[in-house]
Amino acid sequence: MDMFVFGICGGSGAGKTTLTRRLLERLDERDVSVLAFDAYYRDLSHLPFDERRRGNFDHPDSLDSDLFLQHLDALKHGIDVDVPVYDFSTHTLTGRFERVEAAPLLLVEGILLLAFTDAAERLDYSIFIDVPEDVRLRRRIHRDVTERARPEDHVRRQFAATVAPMHDAFVQPSRHRADRIVAGTGADELADELMTMLAPATAAAGAG
Repeated sequence: MDMFVFGICGGSGAGKTTLTRRLLERLDERDVSVLAFDAYYRDLSHLPFDERRRGNFDHPDSLDSDLFLQHLDALKHGIDVDVPVYDFSTHTLTGRFERVEAAPLLLVEGILLLAFTDAAERLDYSIFIDVPEDVRLRRRIHRDVTERARPEDHVRRQFAATVAPMHDAFVQPSRHRADRIVAGTGADELADELMTMLAPATAAAGAG
C-alpha cells in the first residue's frame, strides 16, 4: 500500500489534536488513520506515584521512540499495529492496546515528533504549529484539569519546571525540520487549506 504520512508538530497546547480532529471531520474515515507519539510514553508503574508525578515528560527520553518507529514503519508497509494505551492520570501503561490500521493517509502528531531525526525523515510533509507560551499554558491547564484530573497548581509548576524549558531546548529548535510553520489559531481555516494538499495526496496514495 502507498501511504502519505503527514506530521503535525508543536509545543504542548499548540493545537495539534484540535487540528487533527478538524482534518478527520473532512476526510473519509476509510482513508485515514492517526498515530499519536504521546501514546508511547514509557511505563512508570515501578515508581511511587509522587515520583511519577515529578517526572520530566517533555524530554525525548520519556518516549519509547524505538517502538514508535517500528510501528510507523509497519504502517508504511501496510501492516496494522496495536498501539499501547497510556493512562496520563497515573503515568502508567494500562495493558490495553488500540488497533491502528494502515490507510492511504496517516496523520502523525507529537510534541517531539520533529526532534527525532529518524521520525522526521519518515514524514512526507510536516507542519509546526507555533503558538505563544501564554496561550499554550492556558490550553494546557484546561486540558490537564478537565481531562487528566490534575490540580491546576501542579500543572502550573510542571509547566514552569519542565514543559517550558524542554520546549525551548528540544521542541522549538526542531521547527526548522518542518516543511511549513503555521500559527495556532483558526483550526478550521487551516484544515480547509491543508485539505487542498491532503485530498489529492490521499487519492494518489490510495490508487497506488
